Amino acid sequence: MATFNSTRTTYDIASFTNRAIAFVAEMAHAASAWNDARITNKALSKLTDRELTDIGLSRGDIEDVARSNFIR
Repeated sequence: MATFNSTRTTYDIASFTNRAIAFVAEMAHAASAWNDARITNKALSKLTDRELTDIGLSRGDIEDVARSNFIR
């Protein structure tokens, strides 16, 4: 009589492939978030102190604002 092992939900190859795909997707997200933060930082840095004050920021807030919007 043949038996079938039903306690194993995934096979090693599928599990490795899923982890590899998740890793690549996470790296792509991190690169995209870094680039978005870089662009935001660059745009805010071009504003004058008066313009930053108008939107409720100071020059010291730029890095925190740029990172907080894109990094998980």
